[in-house]
Amino acid sequence: MSTPIAGGRGARSRARPDHGRDVGGQATVELALVLPLIFAMLVLVFQIALVARDEIVVVHAARDAVREATVSGDPALIAAAAHRNLPGASVRVVRRGGIGEPVEVAITYVSHTDLPLIGALIPDLMLHSASVMSVERP
Repeated sequence: MSTPIAGGRGARSRARPDHGRDVGGQATVELALVLPLIFAMLVLVFQIALVARDEIVVVHAARDAVREATVSGDPALIAAAAHRNLPGASVRVVRRGGIGEPVEVAITYVSHTDLPLIGALIPDLMLHSASVMSVERP
């Protein structure tokens, strides 16, 4: 009878992937190195979402202000219409004609990037929007 030769076809191979080293902590160390980067990216994405939200609110404030400007020529009422949606915005009536002619309102707003850690790295952004409609009443 033949006996299996060590390392031959019939021999049992012993798999030793770690070669005697402890690799259990490697994943923990890698996670500890990557986790701050992942957190910073999430905060950055959240800050971008906040600026995008501010841009949408600026557009809506311009629309509300120009709607008010179509029926009223009073700058205080026009500014109040914009400030209902966006307090702190700068409102300017660019032009206003007679009935049937266009009225244009421009809004300027500073979007503050003040999230912790990432807000100091991104400067505050100036957002602009303008809207035009036809005058309905003098």
